[in-house]
Amino acid sequence: MAEDTPADDYADELPSELDISGYVGPYSFPNNNRRRIAAAIFALAGVLGIALYSTFGDAVLVNRGMLVGGIGLVLLAAYQVVSGTTLRVDETDALAAAGRTVGFPVGHASAQLSWRGLRSRPTWRILLYSADEPPTKRGLVLVDGRSGAVGDHFVEDNPEDWSSLDK
Repeated sequence: MAEDTPADDYADELPSELDISGYVGPYSFPNNNRRRIAAAIFALAGVLGIALYSTFGDAVLVNRGMLVGGIGLVLLAAYQVVSGTTLRVDETDALAAAGRTVGFPVGHASAQLSWRGLRSRPTWRILLYSADEPPTKRGLVLVDGRSGAVGDHFVEDNPEDWSSLDK
């Protein structure tokens, strides 16, 4: 705040990169394969640590901790490569696959990207409501982010009571 500006004139503002009013176009989910960049950095640092230890042995600045750290970084890099699978199915395709699975006309739906298992496999979690008003059915469908295959799914009568919202 400038010195000549009175405290009463100060207003808190949202940073420009978070201002939704200027947003145009669809949102693009970050891809899992970006983990491979971190994997390359971890592998390089790990190999460097192992090379320093093998060259200098137990010295003042290079000791067994350098070896252990280097091995740890190489192992972490291997995990990052294995878990850095490419996301091939976007949210629109996942919503379409989920709509075909539930067996009722879909009204409102929501897609969330998550990761499953030790290999962090990208998985879309799709929550769907039936198209009638108010919705009588709802479903949850898991769609694989690599192949588009539908995994687990669950459909039930909608237990929510919206009668108090009727006007």
